[in-house]
Order: sequence, then C-alpha cells, then structure tokens
Amino acid sequence: MLAYITKKITYGILVLWGVLTLVFFLFNVLPGDPARMMLDKREDANQLAIIKQKYAFDRSLNEQYALYLNDVLPISIHHNSVTAFTSLTSGKYRFTQLFSIADYTLVFKIPYLRESFVRIGTPVTSIIGNTFKNTFFLALSSIGIALFLGLILGVFSALYKDTFIDKFILFISVLGMSLPSFFASIIIAWFFGFVLHNFTGLNMTGSLYEVDDYGRGSFLQLKNLILPAITLGIRPLSVIIQLCRNSLLEVLSMDYVRTATAKGLNKFTVIFKHALRNALNPVVTAVSGWFASLLAGAVFVEYIFAWNGIGKEIVDALNKMDLPVVMGSVLFIASIFVIINIIVDLIYGWLDPRIRIS
Repeated sequence: MLAYITKKITYGILVLWGVLTLVFFLFNVLPGDPARMMLDKREDANQLAIIKQKYAFDRSLNEQYALYLNDVLPISIHHNSVTAFTSLTSGKYRFTQLFSIADYTLVFKIPYLRESFVRIGTPVTSIIGNTFKNTFFLALSSIGIALFLGLILGVFSALYKDTFIDKFILFISVLGMSLPSFFASIIIAWFFGFVLHNFTGLNMTGSLYEVDDYGRGSFLQLKNLILPAITLGIRPLSVIIQLCRNSLLEVLSMDYVRTATAKGLNKFTVIFKHALRNALNPVVTAVSGWFASLLAGAVFVEYIFAWNGIGKEIVDALNKMDLPVVMGSVLFIASIFVIINIIVDLIYGWLDPRIRIS
C-alpha cells in the first residue's frame, strides 16, 4: 500500500511539474508586458525599471522559470543577501530553516505562489482561498444531488428494465446529457429566479456570501446555492443514471446474485448489500472525474449566476494577463486532480476485493 501511494505521488509530482512548465512558457510567449499593464497610464522609465526588477521581468526566461520553480517547491534554496530576489528577509515566505552552506540557505516552506499583478500586494494563495471555498461548496452540492438521485433512478431503471419507467428515466437521462450548461443556466436562472421569484424566493444571481446593504459585513446566503447546484448537477446526474443502470443489470445476471436470491434473501438485501456495491466502480470513476472538473470551476455557470468561484477568477485573470493568479490556480487545480485520483484508487480497493492495490 505504502509503495503504491509513493509511486502515485511521484507520478503526481511529475504531472504537476509538466503542467507548471507548460503554463509558464505558454504565457511568456504571448504578447503583452505585465510591467506596463501594472503601471497603466502612470508609466515612466524609472517606475518601469523598478517593477521589472521587483518581479524579475528583467531576467532571462530560463532564470524566471528557475526562480518561479524555486518559489513553488516546498524545499528550496535562498540567497542570504537582503537584496536577492529569493531573500528570506523579504517576508514573502513562511519557512523552517534546514541548514546553510556559504551564502545559501536550504529551507522547508509553504509553496509561495507569489502576488497578483493586478491586485498589488494580494497573495495568490489568498485569492484562491477566497474563491475556492465557493467552488468547493457548489461542486459538492451538485455532485451530492447527482449521486443521490442518480443511484435511486439508476436502480429503479435496472429493476424495471424495458418498462415505461425505464424508458422515461432513460429519456430524462439523455435529455440532461444533451443540454448545454450555459443554456441550462440561463433558462433555470430566468425561470426560477425571475418568473417564479415570488413563489421560490430565489435570486437569478448571487454568491455564497453577500455583503449587507447597510455595510454590516458579509452573510451566508445558502439559497443562492440552489439554482447553480441543480444546473451543474444535471449532466453528472444523467451519466450516473446510465452507468448505474447498465452496471447493475450486468451484476444482477451473475451467479452469486441468483444464488443469494434462491437462498431466500429479500430483494432489498440482494440489491443494496450485494449487487449495488459491486456495480459502483464505474459510478465512482464518473463521480470522481466530474467532481474534480467541477472543482476546477464551472466557468459558464459561475458567470451566469455571478458565483464568485475559482473558474470565474481564472477567466478574469486571463483577461487581465494576471500570470501569477492563472499559474497558481492551474497548479492548485492540477494538485486536486492528482489527490482525487489517488483517493479513487483506494476506494476501488474497498469496493471490489478483487482489486489489489500494489
């Protein structure tokens, strides 16, 4: 088990390095000067030089890449000079010193994703922290709705195969899969948030936390979660229904299920204790993939419902050429995918004893 987890973590680190490298060089070959953008109309030669020195824009591309890699690694090397870009006295790093050699110090630190180019002085980790919690609650709610309804409808569809109930559920499933998210967002927001507003009490737009009109702080608004969660849950719900139905039909035809039924076990026990558990592997695969992608931010849904999530934040950063926010967000999302992939493999081993993790 330990060897397997170590191997997966090693692969994950290589994936993260590849993602970081690709995004870094991709953004650095695009036209545009972040230093000029940060100064805007206040630009002059001296200020431009100061900004370029502060953010290492005056160095070669390879040097910039090495410095960024040094910042995001948990174990990094720093020059002892107070004027060095990687100086530990700058207050940028939260670290524990390991040892020093000559003019350099090796430290163990929290990965430093730098500061936003647009929001001067705001750390990228703070921006991700403020937006990701909204995306996490939205993704968790939508997957929860999809999983709960999908398993119930999938089991009913399998038990009543080729009947009207089965065909109706499959029709709903196909309809949900073919419905684009941006179109569903507009229709659901308009119908339930505008047309039926007096009955539902729901708003067309709004985030998880909203600022009080009288300036008394921000307050939790769970009702704003309902419409975007339902919208995001439509497509994974459709996939889960079909996967659960097909997998359960295959399991129900196996010998051990027929034997359990012949021995007098009631139908509920046979289905939910024996058959459904062995039919969940493809469902777990689908749910993990959807959940990870939703954690990356559902851009259309977040924009239409004005949900302050990480997907919306990435698009805003792309429009403003805010490289640290984009790179930090992409690296964070890639880390989530790696972690979820490892967790899913462990769940496979728990669900199906035939799968051995080694």
